Amino acid sequence: MLHQSLPLLCDSKIADSILLSVSHFSNNNNNNSIGSSRVLDVGLKFSKQSSGGGSSGRGFSSKAGAKTTTTPNVYGRRAQESVLEQEEAPQKLGFKTFPGQAFPFGVSQVENGINFAIFSQHATAVTLCLSLPHRGKSERTDGGMIEVALDPKVNKTGDIWHICIEDLPRDDVLYGYRIDGPRDWRQGHRFDSSIMLIDPYAKLVESRRFFGDASRKLSKFYGTYDFDSLPFDWGDDYKPPNIPEKDLVIYEMNVRAFTVDKSSGLDPSIRGSYLGVIEKIPHLLELGVNAVELLPVFEFDEFEFQRRPNPRDHMINTWGYSTINFFAPMNRYASRGGGPRNASREFKEMVKALHGAGIEVILDVVFNHTNEADDKNPFTTSFRGIDNKVYYMVDLSNNGQLLNFSGCGNTLNCNHPVVMELILDSLRHWVIEYHVDGFRFDLASVLCRGTDGSPLDAPPIIRAIAKDSILSRCKIIAEPWDCGGLYLVGNFPNWDRWAEWNGKYRDDIRKFIKGDSGMKGSFATRVAGSADLYRANKRKPCHSVNFVIAHDGFTLRDLVSYNFKHNDANGEGGNDGCNDNFSWNCGFEGETDDHNIKALRFRQMKNFHLALMISQGTPMMLMGDEYGHTRYGNNNSYGHDTSINNFQWGLLDAEKSSHFRFFSEVIKFRQTHGVFTHDNFLSENDVTWHENNWENHESKFLAFTLHDQNGGDIYLAFNAHDYIVKVSIPPPPPKRRWLRVVDTNFESPDDFVPQGLPGIGSTYNVAPHSSILLEAKN
Repeated sequence: MLHQSLPLLCDSKIADSILLSVSHFSNNNNNNSIGSSRVLDVGLKFSKQSSGGGSSGRGFSSKAGAKTTTTPNVYGRRAQESVLEQEEAPQKLGFKTFPGQAFPFGVSQVENGINFAIFSQHATAVTLCLSLPHRGKSERTDGGMIEVALDPKVNKTGDIWHICIEDLPRDDVLYGYRIDGPRDWRQGHRFDSSIMLIDPYAKLVESRRFFGDASRKLSKFYGTYDFDSLPFDWGDDYKPPNIPEKDLVIYEMNVRAFTVDKSSGLDPSIRGSYLGVIEKIPHLLELGVNAVELLPVFEFDEFEFQRRPNPRDHMINTWGYSTINFFAPMNRYASRGGGPRNASREFKEMVKALHGAGIEVILDVVFNHTNEADDKNPFTTSFRGIDNKVYYMVDLSNNGQLLNFSGCGNTLNCNHPVVMELILDSLRHWVIEYHVDGFRFDLASVLCRGTDGSPLDAPPIIRAIAKDSILSRCKIIAEPWDCGGLYLVGNFPNWDRWAEWNGKYRDDIRKFIKGDSGMKGSFATRVAGSADLYRANKRKPCHSVNFVIAHDGFTLRDLVSYNFKHNDANGEGGNDGCNDNFSWNCGFEGETDDHNIKALRFRQMKNFHLALMISQGTPMMLMGDEYGHTRYGNNNSYGHDTSINNFQWGLLDAEKSSHFRFFSEVIKFRQTHGVFTHDNFLSENDVTWHENNWENHESKFLAFTLHDQNGGDIYLAFNAHDYIVKVSIPPPPPKRRWLRVVDTNFESPDDFVPQGLPGIGSTYNVAPHSSILLEAKN
């Protein structure tokens, strides 16, 4: 049940700062408090919403007498709550209205009704818009709304507007707000009362029910709530996996793309849904991963590129990095077009099933910008129209223009007290309500900027997340850069809690494996845990999230098949996507039937995967790389709801006994050998580097031994040369012998032999562009 009960889980210091700020900044000099006993006079009218806005219809008013009761408020203080009884109920409406209370934000169920509360520091008028169930099919589908104008003398406390309505249904009510205020763009305002806005704290969002339904391309988005459903049954024996960070193997994936293709073999009604993920848990277990990092699952509009003619108006947003609301699960990931309530329940079913399989759930969250775009082509759905100057960074020295550190037209004002609390409330909601295990923060350097966009040494929101009691068990991972040039890899403010996507790991591993000169030392540093970046204070190797491939950029197969990006299908003339891919096509650009080139490419993919899985730190791989998925050189495929992005289960079947087998076996080998998952950075007793010529710029070979305290040492050698390297093998530990587990030069099943093959002498010929792993056994 999506009931936001009292007390609100809120940092009291932040809450106090919100109250202080609203008291200080409010232009409204009213003396009304939560306990005001003023007579409420609320204007009610029916309206028919259109894209152009405006309203029409008959107006109703009510007058009431008041009685006062005392109740504890959400911060432990005592506040008088007005309970206003209407003398004359509005004809046809059949509900009473009360002043309501300022907290919690959003919709909450209180003793005398349903409470609505929304923050807007600069608003001069707020109107609550409602669409009730069972009022007639035509009203709901035609956009018929009841509008309730809030009286600032009665329904406002500081900068928080609120109202309580008795007898509203406990679910299936659609709602939003019309908000007016100053129209001076130079001061950062973007008020437009003709637009109905989504409550930032709406726990569910209603819109079109089926992903990519072109017949409802311009559907509107409404907040809704559900206080009627029974609490979700997590089970008596339920418990989250609680996997130590050092033991994680993360699988980055997209909910829809994972199962939407026909080759998934699933019933069409659950393809591309949360329930579809459940059906494919056996694949995740067979692969060996123990955490999924889900591309954005907050409500977004997949048709955002098609609202106006533009070079990208043929595309559908499948990645989801364009958030409409930070609390609501993507309703079109529900099965059978089930809508927001089912989306919420099925998301929980997915988490419960993954947890039951020992797999953690990490969400990719986008708090650096929203879907509302820029000032040239805005799409106002919520924050922009509620209080643009608060929710976004604006440049008052440049006519109040939006600052753009996200590359998407706007930048969320993350360190403003109100926005900061919104972010914390959202994260807590996903942990408490949905039991997720952690978060990866997209373009997290934006969260390290002050309200004017300048970098902060100790960003309040970053510290608050690290110190929050509810978020304390969560994995918190930063993408430590933004589109404004704030690159913080290794220097992200962390309080010894934040992990980071290690972009330097990605680049250095790519360069060495493909055969760049002068990379041997950097390669050694990266596989050893990047101590140059993370050995500070109490940070650990696990705070380096190691990856070679992620959702943006080349897939692993494309990394070894293309020297250049091929993004023409995106409609931007090839100008989008990164140009610095550090890729090598192995001798031919793109697809080829040349056996030697294909063999080299598969060998290189195995080299990359082995390097990733033997590195100290937390490894992350991309969905589809386990069978060699290709996007045909497109390194920015966010807008393709096709096989370019969608998991191809038929190709997986074709590679089950070869490429997939190798990937799976290497992951499981990592998980059963502690030498790859040290708690602390490697010491001289943990590793021996078989190298005495680190300064040789032309050397592209590296060998080393990871020592096990019980004698189960691991010897590794990586040869990025285009010729054989005959290497001397060090003696094994006493009473042990070397067995060959991996040689990427061989084809399956000889490329990985779990029990190991004997016969290793004092030397070994390491083939060109290949790698080996030997294990010391009795």
